[in-house]
Amino acid sequence: MEILQAIVMGVVQGATEFLPISSSAHLRITPALLGWADFGAAFTAVIQLGTLVAVLVYFRSDLVAITRGMLAAVTDPAKRSSKEARLALGLVVATLPVGIVGLTLKKYIEGPFRSLWVVVATMVGVAIVIEIAERVSNGRRTLAETTLRDAFLVGCAQACAVVPGVSRSGATLAAALLLGLRRDEGARFSFLMSIPAIGAAGLFELKGALKPAAAAAVAHPASPAMIAIASVVSLVVGYASIAWLIGYLKRHSMTVFVVYRLLLGGALAGLLLTRVLQPF
Repeated sequence: MEILQAIVMGVVQGATEFLPISSSAHLRITPALLGWADFGAAFTAVIQLGTLVAVLVYFRSDLVAITRGMLAAVTDPAKRSSKEARLALGLVVATLPVGIVGLTLKKYIEGPFRSLWVVVATMVGVAIVIEIAERVSNGRRTLAETTLRDAFLVGCAQACAVVPGVSRSGATLAAALLLGLRRDEGARFSFLMSIPAIGAAGLFELKGALKPAAAAAVAHPASPAMIAIASVVSLVVGYASIAWLIGYLKRHSMTVFVVYRLLLGGALAGLLLTRVLQPF
């Protein structure tokens, strides 16, 4: 991997991680369109750590309040019903499905699921789900009104995002809308619940991605320096992406992302059918 490739991949990761258009799909599509080798699922998981830091910085006040609420609930049973304590428990519950699915389907995530035909199917399929959610949701509930059932269901949606093209934010936002949450509140919950999932996946893959033997399993391995560059770039771009999306969702629907997903899925299918691109 060269420095330009690291920067481009960092920008792609940071710009698409929090938009409902799938960062994993774009990290798979971008090298294919530019004639680069696939850098592998481990590289994708590790540079997500940059966007994880962006979430931690952007939501630092929320995270401090949640941590205090959780600690208070441990020492004082009367505070276990506080908004912060319930949200902390909800985040734990929401993380369980993706952990189970990620470990169970690891060999498929790193293998067959990386087919560009899978990306086509998920880009189009999730676009339809998002549009349905937009049409049927009343969008009135706030994050403070969520229950453990809501957290589990949104967590199940997040688990689907282990498949490239689904989009963590796309799946969780659609689920949040179907449960009646406001778009911006659904986005906040989506970003907060991404912290343990991204962190666990990135740290789990970090050691393997830095091993020469493991790196040799992909056609064009990234060095630790290139991984670091891509991660820093994804941090900066990711922070800007979070700020923009939350502001956007307060005033607009996700229809523009639905259209984008359909167009990209259709274009990718055309390139595959004409053999301009290969599935792997």
